[in-house]
Amino acid sequence: MIRILLADDENLIRDALATLLSLEEDLEVVVQAASGTEALAAARKHTPDVAVLDLQMPGLDGIEVAHALATEAPGCRVVMVTSHGRPGYLKRALEAGVRAFLPKTVSSRVLADVVRQVQAGGRYVDPELAAEAIAAGTSPLTPREADVLELAAGGAPVEEIASRASLAPGTVRNYLSSAAAKLGATNRHEAVHLARRHGWI
Repeated sequence: MIRILLADDENLIRDALATLLSLEEDLEVVVQAASGTEALAAARKHTPDVAVLDLQMPGLDGIEVAHALATEAPGCRVVMVTSHGRPGYLKRALEAGVRAFLPKTVSSRVLADVVRQVQAGGRYVDPELAAEAIAAGTSPLTPREADVLELAAGGAPVEEIASRASLAPGTVRNYLSSAAAKLGATNRHEAVHLARRHGWI
């Protein structure tokens, strides 16, 4: 029996997935979570074999949970499901130790098969998402440029970004200008939009 942790902040989707997976004779959903923080606590308590995580959740996102599980529960393999299959997310998920990455549009049969494959030590990446990731290439942004651009996403003024990033305002302006130039954007708002569309922030 493969013991599963299922985490998704959308109750209807989580309940439906739990019901469908539980119909499989060799799969058992032992615990459910509605946030990344809950998922991590549940994994510590229940030691599941496989964690099926939504990418975007309140608190910790799926990638942050996967990263924590890699050290805190190394025996738990992670399957990431998402409606946001952007190339940057796929790359970050794989770097965090995620064993499978697939869109929420797959059938429950495919998800069940992927859970089995991952438990057996295999990997799975949705072919369409993999092709998009290869076509998009890697992020041209440095980690610091990406951080500053992410802080700018809410429209915060340079002084606030500088304070939150522990940088001088002039340094923040330089990072924002450099990021916009690398992305071919005319301003920081367009740079944020482009970076988000590719999943680079």
